[in-house]
Amino acid sequence: MAIREIRVVPDPVLRTPCDEIREITPSVRRLVDDLLETVDDPGRAGLSANQIGVSLRAFSYNIDGKIGYVLNPVLEETSGEQYGDEGCLSVPGLWYKTRRADYARVRGIDLDGKEVVLEGTGLMGRMLQHETDHLDGHVYLDRLEKEERRAALRYMREHQK
Repeated sequence: MAIREIRVVPDPVLRTPCDEIREITPSVRRLVDDLLETVDDPGRAGLSANQIGVSLRAFSYNIDGKIGYVLNPVLEETSGEQYGDEGCLSVPGLWYKTRRADYARVRGIDLDGKEVVLEGTGLMGRMLQHETDHLDGHVYLDRLEKEERRAALRYMREHQK
């Protein structure tokens, strides 16, 4: 297990849709271990595989003290609405109000190939949408209102190392 470096925008891996996991291999098991260890840090709600440079459909989460993962997640259902602050490990230091569904449900599998269903409202619902967006090659900035998105991109250009 290892805590992995977080990829940040504009790294192209963050804009590339991730591949489905077709076989549970030792490298997939190591990936899950790394995702779990890397998300286990205060303030981290979720982490997708492409955020650590691996283009496979997997993410880990850390919500209300519960840490877990899902492979090949598919966002099945959303409902309601929330509008609140959202940030991203791949967009460090920027928090913007982002519109999301309040409730979300994701279906995938675990390392044994058994079905996993994750669902929730509030922060859990937001995280499920945020991480599946990552796996589809999107970052939360894509969901911002036009003027906020412009301001965020301008800030990032001016403050990139």
